[in-house]
Amino acid sequence: MLLRIGVAYTLFIGAQVGVWVALLVYAYQHGGATAAGVMALVQLVPGALLAPYLGGLSDLRRAGRVLVGGYAAFAGSTAIVAVVISVGGPRLAVFALAPLINLAICVPRPAQAVLLPSIVESAEELAAANAGQGWLESAATLIVPIMVALLLAAGGPALATAGMAALAGLAALVVLTIGGPLPFASSTDRSTDGRALSSLRLIARQPATLVLVAVLGAQYILVGALDLIFVVLAFGVLGMGQGGPGYLTAAFGAGGLLAILITASLVGRQRLASALIVGGLAAPGVLLLLAVHSTLASAFVLIALAGVGRSLFDVTGRTLLQRTAPPDLLARVFGLLESLLNAGLAIGVVLVPPLVALGGAKAALIGTGLVMLGVLATTQGRLRTLDAAATVPLIEIHLLRSIPLFAPLPAPALESLARALTPLSLPAGTVVIREGDPGDCYYALAGGELRVERGGVAITTLRRREGVGEIALIRDTPRTATVIAQTDVDLYTLDREPFLLAMTGHASARQTADAIAQSRLDETESATTAGRTTTTDVTPDTR
Repeated sequence: MLLRIGVAYTLFIGAQVGVWVALLVYAYQHGGATAAGVMALVQLVPGALLAPYLGGLSDLRRAGRVLVGGYAAFAGSTAIVAVVISVGGPRLAVFALAPLINLAICVPRPAQAVLLPSIVESAEELAAANAGQGWLESAATLIVPIMVALLLAAGGPALATAGMAALAGLAALVVLTIGGPLPFASSTDRSTDGRALSSLRLIARQPATLVLVAVLGAQYILVGALDLIFVVLAFGVLGMGQGGPGYLTAAFGAGGLLAILITASLVGRQRLASALIVGGLAAPGVLLLLAVHSTLASAFVLIALAGVGRSLFDVTGRTLLQRTAPPDLLARVFGLLESLLNAGLAIGVVLVPPLVALGGAKAALIGTGLVMLGVLATTQGRLRTLDAAATVPLIEIHLLRSIPLFAPLPAPALESLARALTPLSLPAGTVVIREGDPGDCYYALAGGELRVERGGVAITTLRRREGVGEIALIRDTPRTATVIAQTDVDLYTLDREPFLLAMTGHASARQTADAIAQSRLDETESATTAGRTTTTDVTPDTR
């Protein structure tokens, strides 16, 4: 099942990138850079407005059903557009139907984030699946644009769009029989405008966080502009023909794939500002070089380097944001970043046509590069200050990573959670948790031994890389066991609020935590019924 989901996701990502390129080429052929900009905007604006609602469908329906529906809607809307183009339908109809494609694209990714934890067999498998998803996305961004380029060269936008509809339809068929877990939320669990405004007010009180969010959002001006610049370069400068934009997009994707080798080494680094600024300078700097030397060979090399720089900037910036944003605001901070993402794409799209009209592709490259360089020039000092103030709790990160309960969390989220830990040393004989008391925190054991008792009977002994206390927090029930320091112990306490925020803020961790808690409760009930006490409120090291 996991293989089927991965195959379908790869097809989806490839179709998403491919149909975007095909429609931009169609628009450019029927009205130049201005028409291509309009095509991008009519897709981005509805998606920016409705994406939060569409992404929340998996809170109300089985994630597998939502995933299939999203892929099918994507395939159907793309096929309709392909038919209109192939029969020579009015351009207005193509522009009017194109937003339906982007709205369908907003559905599958959130659904998959909920679905994956329900079908893997271990936390290690889940971590591998999440990591593999990133590789698949980068690979699809590299391979499918080449296929689109060939389809554009063979039959123009009509054939290329039809090909992407087929990929999306195949993705739906691959996961057709997957149902997925029951939804977590009821129909009343919906965000309101009042809550959104409250979130913005809270984030506004964190000026350093706002600066970093704004800088990260600004990169999408570059990304949005490049989508059009690739079309202009291919047709107006390099003479590559209809397949050119696809090949250039593939070069950018190849750079992003190469950047994974670099970004993997950044997890746990004490300072990230230098890598952030280097990545931020690389992409616009390369565009300026491309404006000076626009040959076919240099275009592929420089665009790939731009992809490396942009990926390095994005991953480093998001990691730094996890380190510095208050844990209780992380979800809302990243929600704001999603809004700025769409706004940046739209600005980039609007920026290119007048620059092309002013001085062709060279002006578009220079103007777009200068915008990003200006953003970095005005904020690099504050970014370095922000980075210097951030702490990286390396020991705590490694401790949490070794506890199965937290294994599904991505590295930046794990780092943020580690910053919320409080060290606690207790002498032997101290009662750490008393059976029947309310649960107020989780304990991670860093050194020493803890004895677990239930009803006065010793159950087990906990050592380093084990944790205790999750059931009372997850289920909101009294403590199910007594825990006593058998030796002098070194603990880290994690308060209820950041613990629950971590478990509910990431779909994979939420599912895993719920499964662990339910398993412990089932075992406890079974042991009680049988007159045996064999389990307790603990998270053992199961490796």
